[in-house]
Amino acid sequence: MKLYRFLTGPDDSSFCHKVTAALNKGWHIYGSPTYAFDAETKTMRCGQAVFKEVEGKDYHPDMKLGEQ
Repeated sequence: MKLYRFLTGPDDSSFCHKVTAALNKGWHIYGSPTYAFDAETKTMRCGQAVFKEVEGKDYHPDMKLGEQ
């Protein structure tokens, strides 16, 4: 099964740590990162798509993707 996640966070080191943690759990970068201004909070936000292949499991919508 292939899994997809879109990680988001503030433009600070916590976002880099979030992506690094995902990479160390077997996730792979998918595409380029995004960077946008959040008008509500008046801060910059980052985003990065990641994917992972997991053998021997079937996908179902209620699974927690970050725990795979």
